[in-house]
Amino acid sequence: MPLPCNCRMATLDDLDALVILFDHYRQFYECPPDQGAARAWLDTNLRLGRSVIFVAETNAGIQGFTQLFPALCSVDLVHYFVLYDLYVCDHARRGGIGRSLMEAAREWATAQGAARIDLETARSNTAGQQLYQRLGYQLDEVFLKFSLDLTE
Repeated sequence: MPLPCNCRMATLDDLDALVILFDHYRQFYECPPDQGAARAWLDTNLRLGRSVIFVAETNAGIQGFTQLFPALCSVDLVHYFVLYDLYVCDHARRGGIGRSLMEAAREWATAQGAARIDLETARSNTAGQQLYQRLGYQLDEVFLKFSLDLTE
C-alpha cells in the first residue's frame, strides 16, 4: 500500500535529516560511513545551488530524497539533468516513495525546459532498474560509459 508523502524541494533546514539519508545512500554503494563529508557535500550543494534535492516527507519525517545535477549536451544542443542519487529508508521502501520522488523530479525538470533526465545505477540494483523502467526510462544500449580516475 502506498505511503502518503509530500515531495518538495529541500532547504538548508532539512540538512540534518538529509545527512543521515545521504550517508546511508553512500554506504549502499559501498562507501565508508562519513556523516561529516556527507554534511559538507550537501551543505555546499544547497548553498551554491550546484544541485536540486527533493525530499519525501511522511508523518514520520523525511523518508527519502533524490538529487539532480544540471548538465549540457553539445550534440543535441540541450540542457538536461542527471539524477545521480535516489534513496528511500529501508523501512519505507516499496511504499511508492521512490516513485513519488522520481515523478517530482520529472515534473520539475520539465518545468525547467530540460530535454531529458539521465541516470546510472549499479548493475546489482535490480529494484531501482525495475522502477526506472516502469517510469519510462530507457536503457542506453548504444553508448559506453568510461571513467578516468584522476585521484591516483
